[in-house]
Amino acid sequence: MIEQYVLDLQEIDGGQVAVVGGKGAHLGELSRIEGIGVPGGFCVTTDAFRRIMAEAPSIDDRLDQLSRVKPDDREAIRTLSAEIRRTIEGIAIPDDLAAAITRALAQRGEQAAYAVRSSATAEDLPTASFAGQQDTYLNVVGPTAVLQHVSRCWASLFTERAVTYRQRGGIDHRTVRMAVVVQRMVFPHAAGILFTADPVTGNRKVATVDAGFGLGEALVSGLVNPDVFKVREGEVVAKAIAAKQRAVHALPAGGTQEVAIDSRRQEEPALTDEQVVRLVQLGRRIEAHFGGPQDIEWCLVDDDFRIVQSRPITTLFPIPESDDQENHVYVSVGHQQMMTDPMRPLGLSMWQLTAMAPMHEAGGRLFVDVTRPLASPVSRAGLLDVIGRGDPLVRDALQTVLDRGDFVPALPDAGPGGPPGAGGASAPIENDPAIVTELIERSQVSIAALERDIRTKTGPALLDFLSEAFEEHKRVLSDPLSMQAIMAGMEATWWLNDKLREWLGEKNAADTLTLSAPNNVTSEMGLALLDVADVIRPHPEVVAFLQGVGVEDEGFLDDLAKLAGGTEARDAIEAYLDRYGMRCVGEIDITRPRWRERPTTLVPVILDNVRNFEPGAAERRFEQGRQKAQEKEQDVLSRLRALPDGDRKADEAKRMIDRVRTFIGYREYPKYGIVSRYFVYKQALLAEAERLVQAGVLPEKEDIFYLTFQELHDVVRSQQVDDRLIQRRKDAFRSYHALTPPRVLTSDGEAVTGAYRRDDVPAGALIGLPVSAGTIEGRARVILDLAEADLEPGDILVTTFTDPSWSPLFVGITGLVTEVGGLMTHGAVIAREYGLPAVVGVEQATRQIRDGQRIRVHGTDGYVEILP
Repeated sequence: MIEQYVLDLQEIDGGQVAVVGGKGAHLGELSRIEGIGVPGGFCVTTDAFRRIMAEAPSIDDRLDQLSRVKPDDREAIRTLSAEIRRTIEGIAIPDDLAAAITRALAQRGEQAAYAVRSSATAEDLPTASFAGQQDTYLNVVGPTAVLQHVSRCWASLFTERAVTYRQRGGIDHRTVRMAVVVQRMVFPHAAGILFTADPVTGNRKVATVDAGFGLGEALVSGLVNPDVFKVREGEVVAKAIAAKQRAVHALPAGGTQEVAIDSRRQEEPALTDEQVVRLVQLGRRIEAHFGGPQDIEWCLVDDDFRIVQSRPITTLFPIPESDDQENHVYVSVGHQQMMTDPMRPLGLSMWQLTAMAPMHEAGGRLFVDVTRPLASPVSRAGLLDVIGRGDPLVRDALQTVLDRGDFVPALPDAGPGGPPGAGGASAPIENDPAIVTELIERSQVSIAALERDIRTKTGPALLDFLSEAFEEHKRVLSDPLSMQAIMAGMEATWWLNDKLREWLGEKNAADTLTLSAPNNVTSEMGLALLDVADVIRPHPEVVAFLQGVGVEDEGFLDDLAKLAGGTEARDAIEAYLDRYGMRCVGEIDITRPRWRERPTTLVPVILDNVRNFEPGAAERRFEQGRQKAQEKEQDVLSRLRALPDGDRKADEAKRMIDRVRTFIGYREYPKYGIVSRYFVYKQALLAEAERLVQAGVLPEKEDIFYLTFQELHDVVRSQQVDDRLIQRRKDAFRSYHALTPPRVLTSDGEAVTGAYRRDDVPAGALIGLPVSAGTIEGRARVILDLAEADLEPGDILVTTFTDPSWSPLFVGITGLVTEVGGLMTHGAVIAREYGLPAVVGVEQATRQIRDGQRIRVHGTDGYVEILP
């Protein structure tokens, strides 16, 4: 293969990232777009970089050392990266390579001024911009200076910030190469950045232009505040003109210099409105060519725009695909289901196939389209009421969209719609505990039939069977009696809170009345792990062994039996896993490892329980809760009877208290049923995946997680798989972790953030939603991974979100703060069950509260104070 060291920009297209890096490929592609002016130049290719790296074998040793360094070990990264840079800059450029570069310069004018710019192969990609990670040099004059700055660009692949960025992104340093773009320098009147979508809100229909005088370096480096223009549909809709005191200009002999701007010009706009609109039109042409929103660097020379860079905006949350051009409003499913992490394709498609409402995917998350129920007055009121009770931030975000008046079309009443439970009042149901017993039995019978019937199925027959099983899954979920039981408990809770506040002036009275409610499978799961701790606690050898168990020690249960008391300990854990082993963090994603698959997850929680509790704690706690609820009931009823018309009020309240205690525990059961089915599906699919591995169709069985259910069906039928598709899905899934899913998203791409409209909160307090009454003060434990729990008595758990898998931790804490959650989500329900003051929906709680700080949680009023 003949190495090619130099390519003209006109010879390059967007598919040559491996040869000319992300920036070079984009510039080559830009120069092909009609009507887009790109300064001429050439690329020094990655072949040249490889040649230079081969000149210094010592770099290999340092790259080996670097690969073993943790991303947060800044000192080691700083030292190693500096050594690599010094080595690269010290390598003499071979004569033939230097000659190729100087020939390219001679063709364009040896003594002309050039911009010399780094262009890495992992840069300006659709999923990672790497913006600013490597170096750019402006106004470089003469062949000697250009060659020197090409060397500096090669070395800049190993700046401390670039190395750290790759370490955090899991990108192998050896897989990244550096090309260098050498372009004729332009000397602009003004320069800046154009975002073809609003980088703050994500709105794809609003373009933002930042502009300043002179070279764009003044803006990029933060030397000046730019003029900011916002453009929508060919019109400047907002602008802020800054006082631009300084600019960066080119020097005649090379290099750049900061200069002061004449005071009379400082507040002049860098661009006219007409120029801004014309620039945005160019941006829309570039965006259409690349197929997505762009971050574009531009220069204005003699009223003519030159484009010097365009890269994808990688921070925007994607928009769900739609088969029409209408406006749509989407609500996040993850915020309702307490799982805002991205899901793999199999997890997404399985949830879509088994959910009760159509769901749309974007950024590895699921959304429900609520446009129709928002469009008609009756269904809108019901939707906003139910959502507002659960999560005021979602309600406020929806109201923000509605208040604009022109986004959601007005329709005649469309009837119930939107997320499950967003319709009107449910049909009445008898206050009979036997209903819950019957519903649980129905679910158990259905799951037992699934387990029995799936055992004999393999190959295409298994996938066909599962398609039918999903219909049974939905039938059980949509059982009218089940929906009535859930709504009966929720509506009785709302009734009690509303009426007891009105009659007695008491906030959230239902929180105490629901303590230790029967039939709550999630709270029982937390208490059952206390019983497991009771079995383990008397055996010091078992406790010591468990303290040494690591995350990877998945065979630890077999080793337990060799210890004194180990057989009883193993049997207790196994029995727990038989009942609850299908659960895990993020359990709505079938691809997440279940406790039965990774039982080491439970070990830290078991050890906390052994350390922090006395024997018999589970039974005592449940009984204490039941007695508190009983005492609260007697207190409320006696106070009501003392009121005017008190007997009627007390009778109504008694009926609702009985209703809450009959049905509120069942609220958790359907999710338990769903997850139980998911584990059966997953075991069967992984067995099928193992057969695909044995047949040489797949390299590893977990690759099926990156296929949708239908794609997996096709693979099983054809015994063929597209390896490139799986790799693309893995890359996309990795990139989705950097995205923050919005509670509400529009088809314009706007992430709408709701706010708490409250003024009854002390200054400096963090506002959230009150979901479990009481006030508690203690040490904040910021825990982002259940497996890293290390709790002491009196601790308050602060985390992003909790799903049922977190409930074993709830027995050992005194309060709860989460970033995501609503009044009837699982964390809130279990906090009330255990009597823990809780505030959920606290924006960025895990960043604003530091681990170990003392905080006070106001669970009745919905705010958190950080104490000195």
